[in-house]
Amino acid sequence: MISADAIRGYVDLMVLSLLRSGPSYAYELAQRITAMSGEMYTIKQTTLYSAVKRLETSGFVSSSPGLSPSGKPRTYYQLTESGLSHYALKVAEWQSTKIVVDTFIEGAPQ
Repeated sequence: MISADAIRGYVDLMVLSLLRSGPSYAYELAQRITAMSGEMYTIKQTTLYSAVKRLETSGFVSSSPGLSPSGKPRTYYQLTESGLSHYALKVAEWQSTKIVVDTFIEGAPQ
């Protein structure tokens, strides 16, 4: 399992990435994060809700009310144009971060 501390700065990127394929609600996002990580990371609901609210406040995600198949209310989140641009910036940042960290891991003396 990956610790919450290790992945904390990338939750927004994961949420934005998933929303590129279309609107989704929090529980579905959480399930997809767990599945796509090969069950190496399970996001806490509070962490996920904090992320979508932060992204919404920043204008990167918008929300709209909807209903579940059982008729219960659900909030759907979708990526905005601004969110898509932010996603591209965060991907570039991640790629640079990965290069730097890999340099230390691969180049560290034994």
